[in-house]
Amino acid sequence: MKAIRMHKYGGSDVLSHDDIPRPEPTADELLVRVRAASASPIDWKMREGYLRDWFDVPLPTIPGRDFAGDVVEVGANVKDYKVGDAVFGSVGDIHRGTYAEYITVSPNEIAPKPASIDYVTAAAVPHSGLTAWQALVEAGGLAPGQTVLVHAAAGGVGSYAVQIARAHKARVIGTASSNLDLVRELKADEAIDYSTANFEDSVKDVDIVLDTIGGDTQERSWGVMKPGGIMVSLIGFSPSSLEKGAALGMRGQMIGQRPDTDHLRSLSALIDAGEIKPVVTMVLPITEVSKAQDILQTGHSRGKVILSMD
Repeated sequence: MKAIRMHKYGGSDVLSHDDIPRPEPTADELLVRVRAASASPIDWKMREGYLRDWFDVPLPTIPGRDFAGDVVEVGANVKDYKVGDAVFGSVGDIHRGTYAEYITVSPNEIAPKPASIDYVTAAAVPHSGLTAWQALVEAGGLAPGQTVLVHAAAGGVGSYAVQIARAHKARVIGTASSNLDLVRELKADEAIDYSTANFEDSVKDVDIVLDTIGGDTQERSWGVMKPGGIMVSLIGFSPSSLEKGAALGMRGQMIGQRPDTDHLRSLSALIDAGEIKPVVTMVLPITEVSKAQDILQTGHSRGKVILSMD
């Protein structure tokens, strides 16, 4: 099969187009033909070697976390799926990427593809959608009537966070810069251009902050929260930052996305109900994977960049 692999750490030019054997599923796995995969920031960060302190990637390796495709083989112990089922999901093993024609997955990493969207759009959902869901609903305890501040609200995770919060009847404030129009399209109650205004000048009494940036933005966010509020970070906290929050009666929690069938099904239900619309900014053939990662590396992507296998 065809696959994109990195044989060493470096820039996007280290990605190669290889012919490798098709994987064989175990009795507890399924084999899926990948129709589309999502390019995510974690892919280029892994490629550059920034994540080596957390996990060691055996080289060569296939990047990619998200996918949508069709089941082509079912392990003997798998009961909930059959050949031909359309599925989407996010792999939990960093050594087993989705930039390939086929991938083996376990049932807890997938769910039936939302009926109302195609494979390309479905591939935009799992990693970013699960991250936003697990940050707001699971870690943050999102509830109706709360106020949620989403930083980088036009990005992959942020665009889902705005819509998930809205679907839970929360008030949503989103920060962005060049893509502020998208934040408004997603029906945030307030959209703030962080390049021209300080969000802390107008925001207050926030119950949940989704921190996707860290640094000075994180430090300033403590000052707009309610006592008892929570800041959920995808970046992490310094000890001094957590101490600052605790002194103000607030708490911080770092999360990392994980596969979860039930959460995927919840996202799928909201998509089919029209509550969530995945934002796909660009679709590229898998042969242009380097271009996709270069776009993400600018830090100003709008929604998701998708790689088509067809």
